[in-house]
Amino acid sequence: MSDRARKIFLYICIIVPFLGYCIFYYSQMIKNAPFRFSDFESITFSYGPPDRMFTTFDSKTTNYQYVNKSDSVVKTTLKLRQDDLLYLHRKAVEYGFWNFPDDMTVPGNTDSTANVMRFLLKFTYKEKSKQMIFDTNYPGDPKLRDAAKTMITEVQGILKDAEDRK
Repeated sequence: MSDRARKIFLYICIIVPFLGYCIFYYSQMIKNAPFRFSDFESITFSYGPPDRMFTTFDSKTTNYQYVNKSDSVVKTTLKLRQDDLLYLHRKAVEYGFWNFPDDMTVPGNTDSTANVMRFLLKFTYKEKSKQMIFDTNYPGDPKLRDAAKTMITEVQGILKDAEDRK
């Protein structure tokens, strides 16, 4: 058998089945991922002192409520573009939002005297949803706390951009 025939035989017997298996395996993993953007329905975001979270947003109903500088509650609608939602979904994947604990609060934070902000972020999909409640004085793992803060900052930035576009 010549060198060229050996290389072709090796290629056909080892490399082609390996590549086929990799494509089959990873396509199934991606297809069965629990949080796919194709199944995405809405984002719910609210924040404020733990006893009264006045700033709320729901992408499904496009309702947006916030407190302005003169301490009055303003109710309006705010529509996010599909690109904004995709961006937030990808950031959630990047920061590992699906692995965050559901409750990242400090027991006893029920009044606004402690000057603590509480954030609620919920991603809703067709079959599943993931919710995170986060206090700014959460004493847990610093990396987890920083990732949660960064995720919240991303959502606030997208809402701010959408408000500026309006």
